[in-house]
Amino acid sequence: MTLRRNALLRGGVGAAISLVAIWLVLRSVDVGQTIEILRAADLGWIVLVAVFVVVDLLTRALRWQRLVAPIGHVGYLPMLAYLLIGYLANNVLPARLGELVRSHYLGDREGLSRTTTLGTVVVERVVDFVVVVAIAAAAILVLSVRGIVANAVLVGVALAALLAAAIAIGIAAHRLPGAERIAVVAGRWPRLMDLAGKLRGGLAVAGRPRTLGEALILSLLAWGATVLAFAAAGQAVGIELTIGQASLLAAGVALVTAIPAGPANLGTFELAAVEIAKAVGVPPHEAFAIALLVHATILVLTSVGGLVALARLGWRRD
Repeated sequence: MTLRRNALLRGGVGAAISLVAIWLVLRSVDVGQTIEILRAADLGWIVLVAVFVVVDLLTRALRWQRLVAPIGHVGYLPMLAYLLIGYLANNVLPARLGELVRSHYLGDREGLSRTTTLGTVVVERVVDFVVVVAIAAAAILVLSVRGIVANAVLVGVALAALLAAAIAIGIAAHRLPGAERIAVVAGRWPRLMDLAGKLRGGLAVAGRPRTLGEALILSLLAWGATVLAFAAAGQAVGIELTIGQASLLAAGVALVTAIPAGPANLGTFELAAVEIAKAVGVPPHEAFAIALLVHATILVLTSVGGLVALARLGWRRD
């Protein structure tokens, strides 16, 4: 009952955040003008946006496969399917609950601990966050951006450092001073101890230099594809974004949408793009059109891919 109440609370808060974001973005743009911009968008560039999004998704599946490899072998195509099912769940569930869905699905289908696979997702999210913050920081330096956008990135840098430290503590928790005493007290709840041990097993993949290096490289490749998707979307609506502008848009949107919001991050994605675009001199209507093109492409591809994966694998294991 408590878990259900917490899930409902998270969902309600996430939906409220999305509704406020949608209200704010609609106040700052002319929807009619944005629609006209989208009607005149170049189809060829939109197709290229889709190509870059597909490259991004394929790279993310490979990254998750490499993170899970120290725990158990999972084929690339099944891993891609689990990832897409998780993204499909994110598109319909609030507060990024799809991350739990894909961890559960992978663990159930591959005979791995779901808690351990969740640990690999946590590592993946932290690596993603660190790379995104690095891209955003480099972009604001190149573009000489000041104000709220730069301040938000600086907060992101501090948060990335805290997350990395938390992962390190999670991995080495059993070696820290006083760990034995804590273990004795926690031993009264064996189920909790078991879950903590399994979670630490997933987090431990971050302690493997080769695995962590592969995750970082693949993250850079994935985000490179996302940056190019934003640049292509800009070309589709007649705006030639520099790589710096496209990088700040992609990274800034990712940082904002890391905040649990409503299903598919509706509203927060678009609001972040419009506000960041203002800081780099892109008109709000064109920025809104760019955000809608990229977001719609991601939603369509992940939803279709997730539905195909779900149809092939089924909801339950046979």
